[in-house]
Amino acid sequence: MSAAEIETGLDFAASGSGPDEISRRLESMPASSYLWRLVILLSLGGWFEVYDLFFTGYIAPGLNRSGLLTTTTQAFFGFSGIGAFVAATFAGLFVGTLFLGFLADRFGRRSIFTFALLGYTAASVAMACQTTSGGVLLWRFIAGIGIGVEIITIDTYITELAPSWMRGRAFAVNQAVMFTAVPVVAFLSWWLVPLSPFGIDGWRWVVLIGAAGSMVIWILRLFVPESPLWLARHGRTEEAVKILRTLEASAGVAPARAERTADLLPARAVAKAGFAELFKPPYLSLVVMFMIFNFCQAFGVYGFANWVPALLVEKGITVTKSLQYSFIIAFAYPIAPLLAASFADRFERKWIICGAAVAISVFGMAFSQFAEPVLLILCGVLITAANMTMSYAYHAYQTEVFPTTIRARASGLVYSMSRVSATFSGFIVAYVLREAGVGGVFGLITSAMVVVILAIAIFGPNVRGKPLDT
Repeated sequence: MSAAEIETGLDFAASGSGPDEISRRLESMPASSYLWRLVILLSLGGWFEVYDLFFTGYIAPGLNRSGLLTTTTQAFFGFSGIGAFVAATFAGLFVGTLFLGFLADRFGRRSIFTFALLGYTAASVAMACQTTSGGVLLWRFIAGIGIGVEIITIDTYITELAPSWMRGRAFAVNQAVMFTAVPVVAFLSWWLVPLSPFGIDGWRWVVLIGAAGSMVIWILRLFVPESPLWLARHGRTEEAVKILRTLEASAGVAPARAERTADLLPARAVAKAGFAELFKPPYLSLVVMFMIFNFCQAFGVYGFANWVPALLVEKGITVTKSLQYSFIIAFAYPIAPLLAASFADRFERKWIICGAAVAISVFGMAFSQFAEPVLLILCGVLITAANMTMSYAYHAYQTEVFPTTIRARASGLVYSMSRVSATFSGFIVAYVLREAGVGGVFGLITSAMVVVILAIAIFGPNVRGKPLDT
């Protein structure tokens, strides 16, 4: 079922109404420097979200070194190990995406991503000050809630700003900008985690540096306007038109389209759509498919990303060397989406996702077999590149198929399954690593990728070139 087919299922807007006209004009608008500037500003806000999310794996050796958490535990659900730290992160993300994703639909994209950033930054500062494993896990969980809300809000906003013909590139650039945070946090961890500057554990410095920097971005993001589609959908057509005119003027099309603004009609009352409606036609098949996909894709992305240093240590590499290798691998995070931008809108997103899943499986099994540093780094780079290709594609894919009224709520619901998966993956990967080694971990990841390929290839809708359903 495509976005266009969904439109026939529920009448969220009358034909010719404000939201429909604004959607049409956004879809026909050429790219402009102002539009790309908005994408980059949103991505800079997401930079610290990625920094905060990815230091989960990179500071793990430091948490172990400081005596707060152990690498593995005797009990499967042991709360004294790194697995519990990973689980706390993604449990918070689950709560944020599933239960609080509706906030962006109710209060607007702009205000929610601003306050979500402030919230998870404060929680990270509190975590850096903890001296017990329980305190670290609690505040990591709270920070995860804010990160979860932030992820959904940014995805929704970029989807509503970028026309379908360039949406893939917009998300590729978004991911490239955000994921420059990974080599930065990898470098800071490589440098600081083995040390204790001024008597303070190095991992605490890594956390606090990110929190301090995020405050600058919080101010910059105040210059980002609200989504015109969201405004029109909530009866604020005049505000929506004002923002749309700015976008059109920056693209050099305002004179040709200015006369159409008089034809815009006020939006009808926003339809009430709760979680129950998402499990009814016409959304049910999409929701189920994306829930299965998200549950499985998280094993590929986070089963590797959050465990790179630990996997390398398990292969006999020292902690310092493992962080050094992880730093090198981390450069693939921003570079891969930039390379993917060259084909992001040339192919259906479902096939890009399937191809990336195949690559994750192949290069992952190779990683498990090699011992030479050069080959390990090469495989790590290729796995990361495949993960990032899949990431930009599905972040666009799972938001553009739902209508504006419930876009954040629906994408939050399906994305929350990846948070559930990632929560348990921390314990599962720790257990498999102990019982079956690195080969067992990548066997698990490969099995998850097979399910991803089957779900998307068979049931995934085609979306290329189709406008958003308002």
